[in-house]
Amino acid sequence: MQASDLHANRLANRVKLKDAHIITKMTDIAAGLEDVIKLGRGDPDLDTPAHIVKAGQDALGRGETHYGHPLGLPALRTAIAENIKAYGGADYAIDEIVVTPGGQHAMFVIALALLNPGDEILVPCPGYNPYGQAAELADASVVNIRMSMETNFTLTADMVKAAITPKSKVLVLINPNNPTGTVTAPDEVEKIAKLAIEHDLIVISDEIYARLTYGNQRIQPVASLPGMRERTITLSGFSKAYAMTGWRIGYFAGPRELIVAMAEINHAFAISVASVSQHAALAALTGPQDCVEEMRLIYDERRKALCEGLDALGIPYAEPQGAFYVYANVAATGLPASEFCERLLTEGRVLMYPGTIYGDYTDDFVRMSLTQSVDRIREAMTRIETVVNTIRAERKAPAA
Repeated sequence: MQASDLHANRLANRVKLKDAHIITKMTDIAAGLEDVIKLGRGDPDLDTPAHIVKAGQDALGRGETHYGHPLGLPALRTAIAENIKAYGGADYAIDEIVVTPGGQHAMFVIALALLNPGDEILVPCPGYNPYGQAAELADASVVNIRMSMETNFTLTADMVKAAITPKSKVLVLINPNNPTGTVTAPDEVEKIAKLAIEHDLIVISDEIYARLTYGNQRIQPVASLPGMRERTITLSGFSKAYAMTGWRIGYFAGPRELIVAMAEINHAFAISVASVSQHAALAALTGPQDCVEEMRLIYDERRKALCEGLDALGIPYAEPQGAFYVYANVAATGLPASEFCERLLTEGRVLMYPGTIYGDYTDDFVRMSLTQSVDRIREAMTRIETVVNTIRAERKAPAA
C-alpha cells in the first residue's frame, strides 16, 4: 500500500465519509437533471439583505482587505455581546467571544480544545453530523442520544441522564434542532442544565437557528441559566437568520479560561475571518432587524404549505417548531429513506436528504428544507405524490 493510500485510509477511519458521499452523489445526480426542486441543503434561497451587502461592498471600497484581530473585529464582538444579552443570553466581555469562518468551523475548534482521547461527547441523534466528525478528529468517543417521534425528536433530560457515563465530558444541545426542526422547551433545557452541573459536563449550546421559531416557541439560552455560564460554550452565526451562508462567518462565546485555548486553535486554523464578512456581519447586528422577521414569516408560510402537502399524502412528520426543516417519515412507502430520496430525485426531480446523514438509526426519515418558494414547494409535493403512487403501485403488483 502506498503512503498516500495509507493516509487516506486512516483519515476515513477517523472521519466517517459516508455522509459526505451521499450528499456528493445526490448533488451529482441533480446536476444532470433539469428543473430540480432543491429541498436538500440548509442554504436559504433568500438573498442577504441589501444593507448588509452594501456594508460589505463599502468595506472593500475602504480597503478592508487585510488580516484582522485574531478574535474578530472588536466592534463586531461588542455587537455580538450586546445581541446575545438582548435575547436573554449571558453577559460576555469581548475577549470571551471568538469570530470564526462559519459555525461549522467553530465546532471543530471547540472539539479540539475541549476533548481528549477517550472522552465522551453526548450528541442528540439525529443531529448535525459535523459534531461527531469533530469529536473523531479529537480521538474522542461520540455517544448518540437517540430521539424519536415520541418526544417530537426533542432532547429530554431523561435521555441525557441515561447516556451519561464517567467518561462523559461534553453535551451538545442544538436548539432549534437540525435536522428535525424541533425545539427543546425552556423547562426541559433547565432540567438538562441541572444535569450538566450535577455531572460536571460542559455544554455546547448551538443556537444558530434561535431567531427562527414558529408559534409560541421560545429558545432558552443555556449560558444564562444559574451555574451554567462557566460551563457553556454558546455557538451561533449569521448564515441562517441573515441568509449569509456564503459569507462564512460565525462565532462562539464562553468563559475566558476556556476561550483562551480555543482562540489559539482558531488563529492557527484561520488567522482571522475575512474582513469583508466581519463588516457585513456588523451591519447585520446593528442595522434594521425587520429583515429577519420578514424571512421568518416567509419560512413559516412555506412550513405550512409543506405540512399541508404531507398531510394530504398521509406522510407523518415531527412538528416543525423552528429552523427551516421538516423531518418526515417515509417508511410507509416501503423503501428505506436513502433509497426513497434517490428515486425521488431521479424520477421526480425533487432533492432532499435521508436522515441517515444526520445519524438517524432507522433510515425511515428525510429532511426537507424550506428553501424554495411556496409555489415550488407545492409543485414538489405534486411530484412527490406521483413518485409515492408509483412506489405503492409497484408494491401492490403481483410478482411475475
